[in-house]
Amino acid sequence: QVQLVESGGGLVQAGGSLMLSCAASGTIFSINAMGWYRQAPGKQRELVAAIRHGGSTNYTDSVKGRFTISRDNVKNTVYLQMNSLKPEDTGVYYCNADLYSGSYYYPENYWGQGTQVTVSS
Repeated sequence: QVQLVESGGGLVQAGGSLMLSCAASGTIFSINAMGWYRQAPGKQRELVAAIRHGGSTNYTDSVKGRFTISRDNVKNTVYLQMNSLKPEDTGVYYCNADLYSGSYYYPENYWGQGTQVTVSS
């Protein structure tokens, strides 16, 4: 069984910074990609940023230049450094991982429990 445990959310004023962390634990053979999604009240969950095993990244347009995703492949941990936060960044941030656990051939997808980020104006 695999678990994703997030930390680092909280309340911050506009213009401030937060760093989110997500550690994957359990039986993990390898991780293809890890990412962060967010869901604002009344809106659909959206991809914020993702990083692949080789290090390539992609970001949603609204966070480019402000957020940085990184990962530690040894610790199976992904980070999201969020700078210049805006009220519209408010939401529940979920960690996601696409990885090989029970099989070397069929990847599985896992979600964390979510962490609240609130940016006040």
